Amino acid sequence: MRNNTILFVAGEVSGDLHGSNVLRALRAQHPDVDAFGIGGQRMAREGQEQLYDINQMAIIGFTEVIRHLPFLRRVFRHLEKEIARRKPACALLIDYPGFNLRLAKILRKYDIPVFWYIAPQVWAWHKSRIAQMAKLLRHLAVVFPFEVPLFEEAGLPTTFVGHPLLEVLSAEMSKERFYQKYNIDADKQLLALLPGSRQQEVSRLLPEMLKTAQLLESQIDNLQVLIAQSPNLNTDLYEDYLEQAPVQNYKLVQNATYSIMNYSKACIVASGTATLETGCFSTPMAIVYRVSPLTYAIGKRLVKLENIGLVNIVAGETVVPEFVQDDFRSQHVAPYIKSMLTEPERAQKVSDKLTVVRAKLGEPGASRRVAQRIAEIAWPA
Repeated sequence: MRNNTILFVAGEVSGDLHGSNVLRALRAQHPDVDAFGIGGQRMAREGQEQLYDINQMAIIGFTEVIRHLPFLRRVFRHLEKEIARRKPACALLIDYPGFNLRLAKILRKYDIPVFWYIAPQVWAWHKSRIAQMAKLLRHLAVVFPFEVPLFEEAGLPTTFVGHPLLEVLSAEMSKERFYQKYNIDADKQLLALLPGSRQQEVSRLLPEMLKTAQLLESQIDNLQVLIAQSPNLNTDLYEDYLEQAPVQNYKLVQNATYSIMNYSKACIVASGTATLETGCFSTPMAIVYRVSPLTYAIGKRLVKLENIGLVNIVAGETVVPEFVQDDFRSQHVAPYIKSMLTEPERAQKVSDKLTVVRAKLGEPGASRRVAQRIAEIAWPA
């Protein structure tokens, strides 16, 4: 009898999205797949048995990981027990390298073939991981074409599958419907705040974002602020920060992030996948990020890139500014955002440069290609 059990591990919101699309594509061809592992609401809706939820796994930075080591040890012990008991035919590990590389070692011990989807950014730091991955993985699916030779030179079979964002990258509703649903005045200029999907990110970034919005409200009369709420976080978290830095004209918006990106005139975006998504809508933005001082000090010594924003890295130049750590201050960010809202010609130049980003991400269909490769690895002909 064929072993239909597949382990899926996604530790972040973006991984949950992409993992759910892969699982759906896999089940379209193999309805009897039995999926278990770590994911979020989307993967659960596709029928995955969740051993842990992504909210439990949302740990950022070196110091934060140290504080959560007892919990992480329990997770690994539990996963190893389940791997030994269920003996999955294949494991799909989605990004999340700090965790998944250690898990790959456990899977190798039990002779479980490991397929990795969305490579860690070894071109930025931790190039030593390439050799490690080559020893542990059966196959790697990457989402940027320039990543292929980095891994193939180390002997790791690697496929560029295209970026999964291209499968989902469209506004959730029409502009008219969006304005109507959230009671937005058509005469207002929309400024979007996207503080990330994890509680730690929101706690570190949203307060300064709100201060920036307050400053801009004092300078621009017809401003409407939209705050993208992550569906896995409670509304109270956002409202607590709004009480500390009240913005006069704001809307807290959930489950319409792509509409926010598409219809806003400018965005302030947490560094990460969201910068790439915003760039694909050609919307001008400022990239911001802040972590603990120790995490930043360590990261600065290790990361060897001029830019940290994915959209700038993919574009191959600094198209939009990045405000990181101590440089992320309202008085620094506000002048640039104001220029995007009040100087149409300058904003259009930024939008034009962002149009090249989407073209560099390949063709839609990444999830189908990954699902096909899972089947080839789990059930070879």
